[in-house]
Amino acid sequence: MYEHLNPGPPPLATNAATAKVMRNTRRTGTRPELALRRALHRRGLRFVVDRTPAGTNRRRRVDILLRGARIALFVDGCFWHSCPEHSQLPRANREWWRLKLLGITLRDHDTDAQLAEAGWLVVRVWEHEDPEEAAHRVHDLITERTAQPNDAKGRSAQRSNKMKLRDSDTTRKSLSRTR
Repeated sequence: MYEHLNPGPPPLATNAATAKVMRNTRRTGTRPELALRRALHRRGLRFVVDRTPAGTNRRRRVDILLRGARIALFVDGCFWHSCPEHSQLPRANREWWRLKLLGITLRDHDTDAQLAEAGWLVVRVWEHEDPEEAAHRVHDLITERTAQPNDAKGRSAQRSNKMKLRDSDTTRKSLSRTR
């Protein structure tokens, strides 16, 4: 069970430049996220942004939500989400930052578990990943998740159902004419 890890009140910034950077850090609409959204859109994919998926904790929001395929896509910053390749603890207030970043990582794992339990596929993309490659990967996942099984004649189940509806409409029309 997830329990919030509180590192305590944030320490004062060591200098004005650091304070400005932290103040201007965005939660949503970051450059890597916008680049990935553009790449997904170019592939014809439609999505909603910064939403809570159905069946999950309302306080957990997904960066990009592909509702039809039930894919929850996160664009994680290397610093904030402790990227294994680029993660570095700041020199100042090291212990506070260690606890803060550990708490974020634990929350990410809990969010993944909640989403999976609700039937969502969680995809996490690091900010340093190429957005075109990530969009291609997501497109392939959507294709896999939305593929319809084929019937005995090789038609997709969706097409087969449409044909059954059309046939039953024809039958109804012919029955109404004979009465």
